[in-house]
Amino acid sequence: MGDGFCGDIRVSRRFERILEDIAGSGALVVRKFGRDRAGEIAAHRFLGSEQATPQAITEEAAQRTAQACRGRRVVVAQDTTEINFAGRDKGRKLGLGGDGTSLGFFIHLLVAVDADDEALLGVVGAKIWTRAPGEVKTHRHKRSLKDKESVRWVDAAQSAAQRLADAASIVVVGDRENDIYQAFIRKPGDVDLITRARGDRKLAGGGLLFATADGFPTALEIDVAAAPRQPRAPDARVRTARVAVSFGKATIARPKTGLAAGDPEACEINVVVARERDVPLGTTPLMWRLLTTLPVETAEDAREIIRLYRLRWRIEEVFRVLKRDGLALEETQVESARRLFNLAALAVVAAARILQLTDARDAGSRPATDVIDESAVEAAAAIGGALEGKTMRQKNPHPRGSLSWLAWITARLGGWNAYYKPPGPKTMADGWCRLAAMLDGYAIAHGKSLV
Repeated sequence: MGDGFCGDIRVSRRFERILEDIAGSGALVVRKFGRDRAGEIAAHRFLGSEQATPQAITEEAAQRTAQACRGRRVVVAQDTTEINFAGRDKGRKLGLGGDGTSLGFFIHLLVAVDADDEALLGVVGAKIWTRAPGEVKTHRHKRSLKDKESVRWVDAAQSAAQRLADAASIVVVGDRENDIYQAFIRKPGDVDLITRARGDRKLAGGGLLFATADGFPTALEIDVAAAPRQPRAPDARVRTARVAVSFGKATIARPKTGLAAGDPEACEINVVVARERDVPLGTTPLMWRLLTTLPVETAEDAREIIRLYRLRWRIEEVFRVLKRDGLALEETQVESARRLFNLAALAVVAAARILQLTDARDAGSRPATDVIDESAVEAAAAIGGALEGKTMRQKNPHPRGSLSWLAWITARLGGWNAYYKPPGPKTMADGWCRLAAMLDGYAIAHGKSLV
């Protein structure tokens, strides 16, 4: 693996083994994913180790993601989620969560997605923090950007550029919280941005952004999948919205608050508007005003901006696996902030890996080296060969060395019968734990780290 643990192969192996155990058990309770007393003690030692920090853990994972991104067009989706311990915060030394009452902490995550086949490629980085208890802050408009939590949105583009330097192109995508003037001004030259506008802005020379964008002529109409406003509602479902798409340019004036010396007074930006037509009764209409540094000269360019922006849904999937719909991080019994943050960093990497393997149940072009090293492919092939039957349906139908090929092996190890319905995430997680243990044994025998 990479340099996250300063090249210490023992810590790297323990890191990978804990990821396997989390994925295989589907739990973040140490006594469950530790499996036995020895595993539980080893996990506690890792979580409390001086070498284990959220930054080191995510840097280690980002090394593999960078390999998967090499030579590819990549979308880096970023978003923040909160882990709130309402009703379970006794004894935890954390600051207040977003509700201002319960204790909790925050995770700002960056994940890479292939811009062409929309496959999840892995974790690029994560910032994990809690607000200091009783901290008194000056009004946000009087603080510089570097003293605000929102600086994380600006820093994301720098992290993506540094960690994914070998990607063919990088587009950082964020939702409305990412609508920060300095994010556009300070982005690296080899990174582009797509951000959903949060509020109206003053334009250089007069006028307002929304009124100007509303005057753009319609270029085309397309159908887009609109997520429900309350995903957990019993009747929640994705619906198809017919939207009119328009585009144009705007020059945004520098805001008067949160400024840093040297920021230019204006920034020219491309704007793509998607406005729903024929809205069903009782439905909130879809309205996206997307700000981007990518060129938008034609209707097809505008369509592509909307498609790339929609790849944000992949980070929402990671959060669902991380929380109540999967690993249930908010249910963990770990109380120490240091250990809890390390566990959270492990959890986001494990959640992404589970999604990668689940995605690969269906045929895809991603290589198996997204999750294992090249030197482990031969060992995986030997394991997979022993799982195949005599009929064509009992044989692995995917190209050797592909992630789909590895997912088929993983599913079979998890107990999936090739004659029945596709395997679920739990089957994939169980199979991955068994496969990783087999490859780990091979690694120890050959003095290598393969998973």
